[in-house]
Amino acid sequence: MFEQTQWVWMDGEIVAWNDATVHVSSHALHYGTGVFEGIRCYDTEDGPAIFRADAHLRRFCASAGVYGLRIPFSPEKLTEAMCVLIRLNGFQSCYIRPICYYGSKSLGLLPDRCPVHVGILVWPWNTMHGDAALTRGVHISVSRWTKFHSTMMPTTAKACGQYINSILALREAVSEGFDEALLLDLNGNVSEGAGENLFLVKDGVVLTNDERHSILMGVTREAVLDITRDLGIPVEVRDLRLEEMFLADEAFFTGTAAEVTPIRAVDDNPIGGGKRGPITEKIQEKFFSVVYGREPAYSAWLHQVPTGIAQVG
Repeated sequence: MFEQTQWVWMDGEIVAWNDATVHVSSHALHYGTGVFEGIRCYDTEDGPAIFRADAHLRRFCASAGVYGLRIPFSPEKLTEAMCVLIRLNGFQSCYIRPICYYGSKSLGLLPDRCPVHVGILVWPWNTMHGDAALTRGVHISVSRWTKFHSTMMPTTAKACGQYINSILALREAVSEGFDEALLLDLNGNVSEGAGENLFLVKDGVVLTNDERHSILMGVTREAVLDITRDLGIPVEVRDLRLEEMFLADEAFFTGTAAEVTPIRAVDDNPIGGGKRGPITEKIQEKFFSVVYGREPAYSAWLHQVPTGIAQVG
């Protein structure tokens, strides 16, 4: 996936791919003490544009704060760094991964003595589940692994170590022939996918859950909620029971990597007609029109990558 990436941003400097390394004694490697973001840049008619950079970086800083990480760069500097990398690597569209983590000094559990590092990667990443999944939908399974509760770890922070929970669920699902996993929360209600938020459609109403159900509050989720309401489609935010999902007319995932991906079946249960439904298709089409810069009303969601930008000051 990384063959086309030549340059990486690390602690304020542009470095060659092969030089973008960390020490084996880094605290984050041993204990997962880091936070990250997933952001997309889209190829619009006006050139590459980063989708909701400000919202992603706000969450990045908030996640860091939860874990005591002090990011030594402003959101403006990080946005500039992302733009530099996109231009230097020659990308029109790409995935962007800022990460902040504790480095090498001590391997005691408390990382207070460890330096804080910040890096940014960019690389081409097409549709998470493949282009066909955008119309055909994905087949998912209910995981035996439970999504951790907010009293165990902060579910609204996007932290490195927390994703072990998702990896266990996804590995199980893929080993059984499914595309993705669905995790339930501690109370047995639907939480989210291994790396996506969940929406259902029933009787013309779009349903989704929130932070009370152990989900990461997705930036794409928030955008899709706004788009759905702007389309005049009613929305309810509440708990989602698993049996409701089996009886839903439509279902779809949202996320930076997944974008808007329909769900065609859960375990042995087809959702609706077992394919992308009409409301999902309407929301999906609007979403892609927005991210590709064809909707002036949503232009504030796109940060155009300046031409000629070549280095971080």
